[in-house]
Amino acid sequence: MGEERISICYCGNAKVFPMILLSALSVADKTQSPVTVTMITMDFTELDQAFMPISERQCEILQTALGARNAEHRAVLIRADEQYRNRLQGGKNEKNYYTPYTLLRLLLPELGVPDKTLYLDVDVMCLSDISELYGINLSAYEFAAVRDHMGKHFYGRDYFNAGVMLFNLQKCRETGFFERAAHLVKNKKMMLNDQDAFNKSATAKLLLPRRFNEQRAIHGDTVLKHFCRGIRWWPFFKVYNIKQTQRDKVHKQLKITEFDDIYRQYDEIAATASIEE
Repeated sequence: MGEERISICYCGNAKVFPMILLSALSVADKTQSPVTVTMITMDFTELDQAFMPISERQCEILQTALGARNAEHRAVLIRADEQYRNRLQGGKNEKNYYTPYTLLRLLLPELGVPDKTLYLDVDVMCLSDISELYGINLSAYEFAAVRDHMGKHFYGRDYFNAGVMLFNLQKCRETGFFERAAHLVKNKKMMLNDQDAFNKSATAKLLLPRRFNEQRAIHGDTVLKHFCRGIRWWPFFKVYNIKQTQRDKVHKQLKITEFDDIYRQYDEIAATASIEE
């Protein structure tokens, strides 16, 4: 693999930092190229007392963890309080099944991240070198993403999952992609929030193989495993939503053991640092 610096972005609050740490550790464990992990956050305790921003201390913990694996890895914290309030606050999707923190990625073009940036949901874990995904040519596209496992049955075959999106922000600025999506999020109530808005706003998307956002069982070529909601039909109908932080359920219900070494690394960090604020 080459040594191109890889830009990865997460959005969230202090409560989900353990998920970000696990996800970022899995990327660092598998990826040879230097990685910059940017966490975008804000203080939104006026809506919910639990909506505390990711702290500088948590960013330091991530920097130390990443640096121990590659001295070239970087952790960056961006506060987007002002931008969110100016652009998105009070919109029709602010109070949703999903927290407003997912909407922070709508601000990416104005937050100073590199034009080529890989957005990951906090519940995404890495199984092989992320350079394979990051190296995809996006010159003609706004972004690349994978079809949504459930949504494609209800919204159309090309409906994509927004939990893994490789952005070409320069192209997005040219087409007005983010402006259209932000307008929809602000003014139209939608079932799946900004995922619906992204799907409705895309004019030049590249659909990728499912191994770059595997939303079900891990396969031999899986690059990213997404711990998103799923449906079990047998022996009875059940909707499940197991995250990578729920270690016992990951082992016993999902039968996934591929991240056990990452869990050990996480435990070593947690033994010496206060991960949860």
